[in-house]
Amino acid sequence: MGFYQRSIGPHLVRIACGTSLLAEQRRRIVPKAAGTVVELGVGAGANLPFYDRSRVSRLIAVNPKDGFCDPDRLTAAADGLSLDIVEESAEALSLDTGVADTVVVTYTLCSIPDVKAALLEAKRILKPGGRLLFCEHGRSTKPSTARLQERLTPLWQPLACGCRLDRDPVCLLTRAGFEIDCVEQGSLRGVPDVVGFHHVGIASPRTEPAGGPFSA
Repeated sequence: MGFYQRSIGPHLVRIACGTSLLAEQRRRIVPKAAGTVVELGVGAGANLPFYDRSRVSRLIAVNPKDGFCDPDRLTAAADGLSLDIVEESAEALSLDTGVADTVVVTYTLCSIPDVKAALLEAKRILKPGGRLLFCEHGRSTKPSTARLQERLTPLWQPLACGCRLDRDPVCLLTRAGFEIDCVEQGSLRGVPDVVGFHHVGIASPRTEPAGGPFSA
């Protein structure tokens, strides 16, 4: 891992993910979490202020071991929450099957290397009747913008800590065996769609996984 990927890139990503514009999007979905919650890719804890302390009984915060997690900062930001920090890959969780009432993913699916494995793990750890809450930027529904995202992703990805512009969260979830209960898709105010097209919604596991090939 080079100096940029180790020090500069993560710092820039933290700044970008901590903006007020993204906080508005987080506020739309994170307060819906309830019960035992597993957040994949908690990062620096940008979602923590938005959890409803009266609804969340336990929060399991998952970060990769090389995810520059600051446990003390997360613990301080999680005031009022029962917090467990788990440093491991979202693609291979040690958590028990059916442990979670809610899984939360925000600005995470764009950068997980094996997103198929991570979503299958999310499905595994959800209880029957559990829900996955998502807030992601990604592939535009406008074909011309989507084509531009595909062209720019090889340039963008190494600068943005693995983030891909061209992933479609709804498609990824559907192919991993989730039913989309509701979703809002659209532009982020003042941000070009190539980087700011958003998908915010709720998904629940289907009884049987969807068929067909899975593409990142």
